[in-house]
Amino acid sequence: MLWFISALGTAVCFGVNNTLFKWGALQLFFYWISFFILLLFTLIKGSFEFHILPILTGALIGILNANGNIQMSKAFEKGPASITSTIIAMNTVIVVIATSLLFPQSIPLTNWIGIIIIILAACIIQYQPNKTAHIEYKLWILSCCLALLSIGTVGVIMKFSTYQHFSMGEMLVSMYGGGAVYLSSLARKEFKKLTAHKIEIKIGILVGILSTIGYSCYLFALKEGPSSLVYPIISLNCIVVLIGSLIIFKERLKKYQLIGIILTLCGIVLTKT
Repeated sequence: MLWFISALGTAVCFGVNNTLFKWGALQLFFYWISFFILLLFTLIKGSFEFHILPILTGALIGILNANGNIQMSKAFEKGPASITSTIIAMNTVIVVIATSLLFPQSIPLTNWIGIIIIILAACIIQYQPNKTAHIEYKLWILSCCLALLSIGTVGVIMKFSTYQHFSMGEMLVSMYGGGAVYLSSLARKEFKKLTAHKIEIKIGILVGILSTIGYSCYLFALKEGPSSLVYPIISLNCIVVLIGSLIIFKERLKKYQLIGIILTLCGIVLTKT
């Protein structure tokens, strides 16, 4: 039962973080903050070990996750957070299918039905009349798809790490370290503007703490529970973003988009049954 609680905790942490991304937080700060928090913790605990494969795997996860967050931030700039987060949450389709093929797991009929419903919902949510005339729409869809693929791939690799019994501390430190170095290479100018981003720094600290808790719960849930259930539960973070977007950012949804979101949630529930 602990894996279920951990998965829910991950969903809440990721949901809050994704909502804050819409607000304008800079993930460069939270990656470095999380890296130093975890490094200090593992050094004090004496649990950090240097193994090349876990470190490279963790760094790859960090880079892919950072890239996914970048694309998600771009998508948030061009479209409503409630719909964007729902589309990106569909990465559960990728991870459920991929893990069933790569690892000894079978997909029940209800899961297949849920996957089909999610794909149908994706078509409904992203529909927009006269969309060919809007360049911003195309860029929004592209960013959503890139974020979906990156975050979905992260889920598959994380399952691989638990399958190989990699150290959780080693994975998390290398993940945030790899992501921090990757983001620093893309945003060197941000180091010269730290005093101009006091709000982003504060939000970055909060996101860093939540992200550390979220990914710790993520790895634990994947280690102790079935991935075919863990991934869909975590993808429910889109509900947190949806609620936050409606309350904080006063977003309004069209009827067909609301139907698409409801279908997505139904599909996610079916993929975890």
